[in-house]
Amino acid sequence: MNASPRRTRRHTTVFALITASALALTACGGSDDAGPGGEGKGAVPTEDVVSGVEKDAAAARLLPAEVRERGSLRLATNVGGSPPGNSYLEDGKTITGLDADIATATAKVLGLRLRTEAAGFEAILPALSSGKYDVGTGNFGVTEARRKTIDFVTYINDGQGFAVREDSDLKKVTDLKQLCGLDVGTSAGTTFEATLEENKHICAESGKKPYEVKTYAEQGALWPALQQGRTDVLMSTINGLRYGVAQQEGLKFLGEFHRLDVGFAFKKGTPLAPAFQAAVNRLIEDGTYARILKKWGTEKSALPASKISPPEIKD
Repeated sequence: MNASPRRTRRHTTVFALITASALALTACGGSDDAGPGGEGKGAVPTEDVVSGVEKDAAAARLLPAEVRERGSLRLATNVGGSPPGNSYLEDGKTITGLDADIATATAKVLGLRLRTEAAGFEAILPALSSGKYDVGTGNFGVTEARRKTIDFVTYINDGQGFAVREDSDLKKVTDLKQLCGLDVGTSAGTTFEATLEENKHICAESGKKPYEVKTYAEQGALWPALQQGRTDVLMSTINGLRYGVAQQEGLKFLGEFHRLDVGFAFKKGTPLAPAFQAAVNRLIEDGTYARILKKWGTEKSALPASKISPPEIKD
């Protein structure tokens, strides 16, 4: 009998918090254990890099009049992964992460309050289209399929990569045929799942056993599944994999597979995009953007400027 969704979410959250706490204990080590932002290995960066951001009148004027008058927006964000993605601090309430810092700073430039709600990754985009939320974050990569129904304002370049246990024979994945016969874990409703499902046929066409795609609604379940042998390979974000492998023993990062721009997600045709683009570009210009990326160790993913729904990057 399957556990109820509420019980499963609670179990996963508790496991993630226990893991995070255990990792944080290593922060007392020497300088070789330094993590993003100069914190100790395993410690979640806590430097405040956004409180000093001020409103920019020119960017705020680009907002629809009703939004300026209301002064707030409904933001849906995915929580429960590992840094630099959004996760909870030990209080179980405070959301921290690269996306959280970018969203907070952007809202401050626009003079808006964010009414933030945690939501499952696979539920956010449909909820934007239905009007439940005004904007979504959660490392949403810009793809041609998504551009048909969603508008984006880009703020970082990330993409797809792979990680395995150190005893794996895989060295680097450059072709999905290398995954044939393996169990591949990934998050539900993501570009990773779509890429894997769309290409499963290549194994049979090559006379090989297909790989199995195992999806997880809770991002906190991905690393335990790999560590405990329930999956052979993990496909996730480049930045998330780099961070996770650096903080955990017995794992290795297999490098980049496909780069994607990542952005705020909106309902198609949103009038909010120009204002958000101006706000992100302001953060780039005044140095706040660079400070946020340095805090989370993602400087290599910096964008020179924000764009509205650019074409998908093709390798």
